Amino acid sequence: MAKIVASAIGAIVLAFSLDYIVSDRKLFGGKTPRTMCKEWQEETEKMKTAWPRTAGPPVVLNPITRQNFIVKSRDS
Repeated sequence: MAKIVASAIGAIVLAFSLDYIVSDRKLFGGKTPRTMCKEWQEETEKMKTAWPRTAGPPVVLNPITRQNFIVKSRDS
């Protein structure tokens, strides 16, 4: 049992470190797009909150990140 747990932890650590080296440290080259800066992300958030709605009640474009969605009961 200990061998299985140790191998699973080792595989997770190996996968994480390889993903970090290849993706974040750009092992095979490439560059980060200019849209990955803080200013661009702030402007995108402003756009998402100011998005006009004409067909129905206001909704949030991404309720998972904003955590303000409405949960209805089964009766209604």
